[in-house]
Amino acid sequence: MIEYIKGDLAELTPAMAVIEAAGVGYALNISLNTYSAIQGKDKLKLFVHEALVTGGRDDSYTLYGFATRQERELYRLLISVSGVGANSARMILSGMSPSELCNVIAAGDDKMLKTVKGIGAKTAQRIIVDLKDKIMTSGVAQELSVPTNANANAMNVAVKDEAVGALTMLGFAPAASAKVVVEILKEQPELPVEQVVKAALKMIK
Repeated sequence: MIEYIKGDLAELTPAMAVIEAAGVGYALNISLNTYSAIQGKDKLKLFVHEALVTGGRDDSYTLYGFATRQERELYRLLISVSGVGANSARMILSGMSPSELCNVIAAGDDKMLKTVKGIGAKTAQRIIVDLKDKIMTSGVAQELSVPTNANANAMNVAVKDEAVGALTMLGFAPAASAKVVVEILKEQPELPVEQVVKAALKMIK
């Protein structure tokens, strides 16, 4: 079992980080919170969740990386809820910070959870019912914070393309993603990539 991977950051997008360690490049799926936390770093350490899916035509082995143990614990709690898959959990953690998510669950704010693509009313309520006590007893809600990128980027093609690419990797159609991203950047051209993607997750159909 892999606890964490520590090495050189070889590649980074809002949805994936590649860390080179001992000559091996590890591709890890990440949330926007982790993306914000590791931007600008050459060397880093990501806590790992391993997902092995068997029984289909092709087995799959996927690594998920998190900037903090707390975010990884929240991810694991989310995927333990019936109806919340790996991609939905990652989108929840991309749409709000770990501390915001803890507050939403503690407050029973199912409306906020329903703003995440793919999370309906029943699933939102199930998340709250299943995890409200767990996040308090596990200690994961204590002093959660993930650094955000304070550097505003001017609107340009690179920001648009990277945001659309991240949304596509999260499972959204490229055309629909591009339409929403352009609308966001027209209104707020200074937004960095991760904030564009966060906004798009609440708008995209």
